[in-house]
Amino acid sequence: MTEPRWFSQPYPPEGASAAEGIRNQLGRPELDLLTILVRESAQNSWDARIENSPDPVDFRIDMWTVGPAHASAWRKLLLNGAPMSVEHFPLRETLKRRPARVLAVSDRGTRGLGGPTRADDAVGSERDFVSFIRNIGEPRDTVLGGGTYGFGKGIFYLLSGSGTVLVHSRCRTPQGGYETRLIGCTLWKSYVAQEGDGERRYTGRHWWGDTSGDVVEPLVGLSAETAAQQLGLRGFGPEETGTTVVVIDPNLDELEPTAAADYLAETVAWHLWPKMIFVEGKGPAMCFSVTCDGVEHPVPDPRYTRPLNMFVDAYETMTGPDGVDLACFKPRQHLGRLGLVKRIMPPLEATRASRMLDIEDLVHHVCLMRPAELVVTYHPGPKPPSVNQGYAGVFRADETMDDVYAKAEPPTHDAWHPQSLDRPESTFVRTTFQRIGEALNDLLSLSGSARSGASNVALGAASSFFSGLVGGAWGIGGATAYSKLGSTTTRARREESARRSAGRAAANGTSSSRGEGHSDGGTADFGAHGESYGPGYGETGTVRRRPRVQYVGEPYYEDRGDDELLVQDFRLPVDGPQRVRIDLAVTLPGTGGRETDPPIGASMPVLVGWEDDDGRLHTVDACVIEGGERTWRALVRPAPDTMTEIGIKVEAVKES
Repeated sequence: MTEPRWFSQPYPPEGASAAEGIRNQLGRPELDLLTILVRESAQNSWDARIENSPDPVDFRIDMWTVGPAHASAWRKLLLNGAPMSVEHFPLRETLKRRPARVLAVSDRGTRGLGGPTRADDAVGSERDFVSFIRNIGEPRDTVLGGGTYGFGKGIFYLLSGSGTVLVHSRCRTPQGGYETRLIGCTLWKSYVAQEGDGERRYTGRHWWGDTSGDVVEPLVGLSAETAAQQLGLRGFGPEETGTTVVVIDPNLDELEPTAAADYLAETVAWHLWPKMIFVEGKGPAMCFSVTCDGVEHPVPDPRYTRPLNMFVDAYETMTGPDGVDLACFKPRQHLGRLGLVKRIMPPLEATRASRMLDIEDLVHHVCLMRPAELVVTYHPGPKPPSVNQGYAGVFRADETMDDVYAKAEPPTHDAWHPQSLDRPESTFVRTTFQRIGEALNDLLSLSGSARSGASNVALGAASSFFSGLVGGAWGIGGATAYSKLGSTTTRARREESARRSAGRAAANGTSSSRGEGHSDGGTADFGAHGESYGPGYGETGTVRRRPRVQYVGEPYYEDRGDDELLVQDFRLPVDGPQRVRIDLAVTLPGTGGRETDPPIGASMPVLVGWEDDDGRLHTVDACVIEGGERTWRALVRPAPDTMTEIGIKVEAVKES
């Protein structure tokens, strides 16, 4: 079996690229290294997919600490022939000072790194090996592929604390068989070393493999499979092809390994969700997994994960009959298709992965992608008029425009920069953003006003500052009068107080405050059969406490599967059975009137039910509740594109 050794590249007479120059080709990206790793490696895997294969590309990220069973093999195999200087070759110290931590990015269902292993022999179309291992900056050879000039492979070296990776691949041979290949690569810093009586300059590029010839070759066949097994690397099935890139001593950005695995799993979902969904009756194009020390860290399903499910809906809108074609008119050119959706939604809880995309508590973004359907970026649009409304869009470039948008991307493929292009190509990209902006303005062109005392928010269901949700014994005015719990204030005084409060609310244009106290709509309590007891007195003339609603905090939105519901917590502080009903109304955009009957074809807010503190849902219009300290919740499905007003009304139920 071939004994692998390291070879350090000296500068040849004709010159060569220094390691620093290659490492710097990614520039100074805004995304962190782990995010770039996910994006670039998945893009490489997608470009290397086997055409017309019925199976999805299998993409996985595994992290682990090299255990005692393999640690000695790592030191023995990977330090053989290595430069002695730690400054010039830090892998030596990495393997000696502690158990090695590694991160492996694997794909299966791809071509593997086939073709010639020498750059001077790679004259045909099959040159995956030399493109990934030897050469820098080659143009892409995949039609409508995600990559352009192959700089993305530099992320593997940047992520490694020692600049070292192992590349384990299996490919088809020209004769129709299979070949396993294993090679190591280090990309660190150029240096000058003392040799004999003189000095020699080195590029900082090192290769580990078969050094018996004039060029370092990968281990192949049985030698590669044996070395991979000794190192504990994942193998290949009898007819399986693909590639595993092992990053030694990965930089996890100060995250603990398990936290890094969770972050990687979420990052996969944010950046690769188009490859995870069913499209036109076909299954996902790729499947993803993330593990840490053998434990699975599930990748979120974008169809059921907020807010990615909005982008999935926007994608389906884009590909369906409601999608919009965007075009440049001078010069005339079809640019691509756009799909938009808007939704009532509770504020988001930002995560590390969403913050990396500048998505915090509100979604107002359009996902940009080329025909390869890999996320380029999330382009922010104007913020909606309410914190409880969001929208998502997807723009996919037309196939005829793929080269234009590809040239507008930086090496990390995470933006479109029209200023980097000449006309008319720069005009096409600028017009793309202009057309997207016009479509978003149309989406958000809502206006209108609510009645006095209501919050004026132009969207389905409004904001957290509602009017309505007013309490009272059948009272639904724009203001709510409060007095001390159990008050026996006369009707006349209560009505006068309510009028003053309503006047203040109308003058200020705001809803009245809610809190401890009771709501008084200026009407009598009603018994079970509707007979009046008089203002605050029972049949025997004793003082009665009128039923009232006590609101607990402001209304808020809650995600209930496919529903975004408006929730108001409340109590009925007066003892005894009481019947509650909901009063729902809307103000339509462009009108000032309160509507309780929907126009033809329009929808109205709908009561979903009353939920008790045990989580049981009562789906009746009128619910009998025993007063006390228990907290109930009114659940309402708002109507889209309206300002919603809600009132909770209460009446006493005569005890038998």
